[in-house]
Formats: sequence, structure tokens, C-alpha cells
Amino acid sequence: MQQRGPVPVTGSDVPPLPSARRPEAEPDTDKGQDKKAGNAAPRPAPRLPGPQAVFSLLPLLVAAALWAYALPRIGFRDIADYGLLDRFPLAFYASLTALTCGFLVTLRRAGTAPWWPAAYSVAMLVALKAPPAVLYDSVRYAWASKHDAVISRLLAEGTVYPQRELSGGMSAYDQWPGFFSLDAALVRAFGVESAASFVNWAPIALGLLTLPVLLLIYRTFSDDWRLVWTGVWIFQLANWVGQDYLSPQGFSYLLYLTVFAVVVRHFVRPGSAGRLRDRTVLDPAAAAVPPPTTRKQRAIAVLIAAPLIATVNASHQLTPVMLCATLFALCLTRRYRNIGLLVVTGLIMLVWDLTMGRVLFLETMSTLKDSAGDLLSNSRAGYAGEPTGPGPELVGAANILMVLALATLAGTAVLLRRRLVRSALPLLLAAAAPVPMFAVNDYGGEMLFRVYLFGLPGTAFFAAAALVPAAGAVGRGAKTARRAAAVALPLAVTALLAGFLPSYYGKEGMHYAPPAELALTRRAYDRAPDGALILATTGSFPGAYHRYDHYERWFFTEQEVPENLKMLKDPAGYLARGIPDGRPAFVVLTPTQEKAVIGEGYLPPGSFRTLSEDLKRSPLFQVVEENEHGLVLRYLPATPTSPAP
Repeated sequence: MQQRGPVPVTGSDVPPLPSARRPEAEPDTDKGQDKKAGNAAPRPAPRLPGPQAVFSLLPLLVAAALWAYALPRIGFRDIADYGLLDRFPLAFYASLTALTCGFLVTLRRAGTAPWWPAAYSVAMLVALKAPPAVLYDSVRYAWASKHDAVISRLLAEGTVYPQRELSGGMSAYDQWPGFFSLDAALVRAFGVESAASFVNWAPIALGLLTLPVLLLIYRTFSDDWRLVWTGVWIFQLANWVGQDYLSPQGFSYLLYLTVFAVVVRHFVRPGSAGRLRDRTVLDPAAAAVPPPTTRKQRAIAVLIAAPLIATVNASHQLTPVMLCATLFALCLTRRYRNIGLLVVTGLIMLVWDLTMGRVLFLETMSTLKDSAGDLLSNSRAGYAGEPTGPGPELVGAANILMVLALATLAGTAVLLRRRLVRSALPLLLAAAAPVPMFAVNDYGGEMLFRVYLFGLPGTAFFAAAALVPAAGAVGRGAKTARRAAAVALPLAVTALLAGFLPSYYGKEGMHYAPPAELALTRRAYDRAPDGALILATTGSFPGAYHRYDHYERWFFTEQEVPENLKMLKDPAGYLARGIPDGRPAFVVLTPTQEKAVIGEGYLPPGSFRTLSEDLKRSPLFQVVEENEHGLVLRYLPATPTSPAP
């Protein structure tokens, strides 16, 4: 019989050599005397960090120093055409480059030292998304300001009114109040005045909470730390959709990923794991198939997951639908066919929609006949026209290129790494599950971005699989794959970083407004009597929903572009015809609105100023306040001595 040789071991898996057993020594009676005499044995010298540790730590320190140097030099107060892209100093870009290089260096030793890629992933998250939180002196992003107003109202009234009708779709926030109730509790717990004090930190907080959940999901399907951390890195760079602000979607998305992680780890049907292992030799990168669970264990897991599912339903309208679609897709596999969990999730969603969300749910169902099946319309971005200006045009191009790059990489992995596809099939199904939503509704022009967001975890994993060769593979093909990856991986992550920056910061002029502009807006709202009509070109400006339950709002350019062009022929008359008789009305125009309506294609370049000048000259409107931060006008109804519009 051939004798089996020793199993080779490498890295940190090398066991210490056994030392020869020495006879027990007799007590040293002179030990105390030697210490007194100063003859004690010298202590071993402290070990210096090895070269690998130095090379792992050095880029992190360099990046931190460059980022700290660049931070106060970011010119966010004079944002121009390219958002923050031309306001970031070179040191900021150098810090991101150092983090990328450090991550690639530490990725080579991810199997024995996975904490180094983890440190770089956290550092990149903070480097990319912390500048607004540290620098801005007002709430970033108009919708975050809107959610701050919802939280303030909840704190003031102490309850919600799901059957109450509020203009502009604001009733939905009373029908799905879970997220806002949590934030109201945080405001009380922190002892701050409003959520505005921490709203800009939401992207960092949600990113840090998402990272371990994503790590758990990826480790379920791969034991290769290089693949896992590359997937996490790509997910962070590809998550440019901007739903990670203080929003029900960002919060519900975290819970969605958590439920998915529980399902793929604790809802494995008996008998399926063995069949899979016998049917194919798994990819060397694939993790061991999760052990099957009994019916009792799955029932307990349902009880544990039910509160998370209920919280998702209490916080957001779309995420429960995406969760049901994902669970249904998993039922197509033998391993994860859990009809009971799908039924429980669907029942929780239906109960909420027919009770708290009844009004909006029935309204949405009544409009489905107009949108169902219209794939072209439902999959378009929610812009009235084409993005206009250098920044928005660059953002649109970067978005398209990033989607194409991710799709190409993920598709390549699906074609070339068939064994990994078999073992990580749930991730592939989860990536495809949101796509049928295009046949249902456009979700206010947001469906395209939401489908991308919910498909991103699986897409990022398989994109990483295209860039990280299978561990342990041998042969000429494996050597070629490793050589190709040595070039493709740095190029790919650098390209994704280059795409993330314009996608996330290219339209920052629409997202940041100085405190003086917000103060002007609030003065205009506070000046108006209850029940007044507030007019603005768009709702995408901070303070647009200040005390929103006291007023009605008309964002008069958020319509088809031909109608806006008609409006520009006689702005004063057009607006006057839309104001109900006897209704007090005020017009609020701000620089942030101008950037939004021009950048998103609602109005042609230069027309916002033409609109402002026309209203100022018209006898139908009176200037109440005007400065560099905005213009406020009061509507003067036509009298017998003045011509009707």
C-alpha cells in the first residue's frame, strides 16, 4: 500500500512544530536572589511588524492623511456644472487611489488575513460618502429634507392618520410610517431638535450595517475570501443609485438583505444538499452547501424572520413586493423551495396593504391597467426630458456605462464559471427576480433604478467572479486566467470608481443648498396662511415640504416638456389660471430649483431666469422677498380694474 505523504499547509495554517518534552525542572531557589542581584533573564525583544503588515498598513495611512488634508479644501460652497467633481482637490482623488491600491495588495492575502480587505472596504465607504456629512451645513438632498419634515410632524402630533388625504402623495407617509417612527424615537433618544442633525450620516450608517449582512450572504456561497471581498468592493462602487440616504427605501433594503441572508442559510430543504454535491464537483471557490434544516427549524426561522418582514411592510411600499418576487424565484430551486415562508410574507404584505395602506393601495391597483405590460414606458428613467448640462449629461453616460460593465462581467462569470453558478444559484435568481417589475408599473419613473438596486447584490458577486480566478484551479487555462485577472481586476475596480464619482456627486448642485436658501424658503412658508397654495418649479429643493400638512403645493414644471414650453410663453397668465379663486398663493423660486429643472430637462437652459423676470414684471404677482438665495412672490388676484389673465 502506498503511504500517504504529509498534507502541505501554507500561510497561517502552518501548525507550530512540537517541542521536545523536557523533564520538569526543580524549583530555582536562587531565583529571588538573582532578581535582587539584577541577574534576571532578559525579556525577549518585541517583534517588529513584518513587511507584509507594513505593505498592508502603509496605503491605509497614506490615504487617511491625504483625505484629511483634502477634506477642508473641498469647495462645496461654489458648486458649478460638474457638481463636486471639479471641487474635489487632487489629494482627495489620490486618497481614493491609495485605498484602491491597498485593497488590491491585501486581497492577495485575503485567505489568511481577511481583516485587511475589511479595513479597506470600510475606509473606502467612509472616504466616498463622509464628505457631505462632515462638511455640509445643511441637509444634503431634497428628499432627505422632505423626510426630515415628515419626522418633525410625527414628533409634533405623536400619531399618524392613514385615512387623511394630503396633497402631493404625502398621505403615503402616514400609511407606511415604520421608518419615520424609528427616526422619531432616535431624535428623542439623542435629545436633538430634529433628524436634520444626523440625516447626512445615514449613508455611512446604512453602509456599515449593510457590509456584514452582505458578507454573510457571500460567504454562504463561497469560501474564497478574495471573491467575497471583491464582491463587497464592487457592490459599494456600483451602489450609485442614491437610495442610501435617510429614507424608507434605504432602511427597508437593509432589512430585505437581512431576510435574504436568513433564508439562504437557514431554509435549506432536506435531501437537496446531498443531491447537489453528488451531481457535480463544485467550483473550488464555492462554500460547503448549507446543512439542511428540519421543518421545525424552518418554522422557528419563520417566527424569527416575521418581525423583520413586518417592519419592511410597515416602512415601504415597493420592498415587500421585491421580497415576495425574490422568495418566489428561490422556490424555483429544490434547495430553497419554501412555500410556507412565501405565503407568510405575502399575507403580511396583503394585510398591511388592506389596512394601513388601503387608500394608496387601491389607488395604485386602479392605475395598473394603464401601465401593466408597457415595458418601454415602465423601464424609462423618470425625467421629463433629456438631462441638460455637463454634469447631468456626464452622470447619465456614467450610469449607462456602469450598468453595461457590470452586466458584461456578471454575464461572463455565468458563462465561464458554471459550477459556481450551480452553487450560488440563489444569488443569480435574486438578481433576476426584480426584472418582471418592468411589466407592472413605472413607480413614478423610479422602477429602472429600483430594479438595478435590488439586483445589485447578485450582480456584484458574479462580476467579482469574472475578475477573481477560481482558487486551487490547475492547468494551462487556470494560469492564463490568473494572468488575465492580474490585469483585469485593477482596471475594473478603477473604472468602477471612476464611474461612481460622477454618478454620486455629478449633480451635487441639485443636492446642496446653503442654509440661507433654506431659511428663505421657510420664511415664505411661514408667511403664508394655512390652506395657501405654494407654487415652485419643482419639489427637488430643501424645505419644499416644510409644514407640508398646512399647505397645498403645485410644482408647475413637473409635467410634459411641451406643456412647459407652452407655459413659458406667458408664465404669469399660465400660473394665474391654475390658482383657484380666493386661494392665497405664493411663488418660491430658488437657485437649487434652477439647477434641478434645467439639469433634468424640465426647462431649456436660460428659461428659469426668463420665468423669474416675467413674474416680477407682471401685475399679477408682487415681490415679497428677493436676494441671491431666491425669490418669493405673492399672487394678486385680478380685480375689476385689472385685466384678467
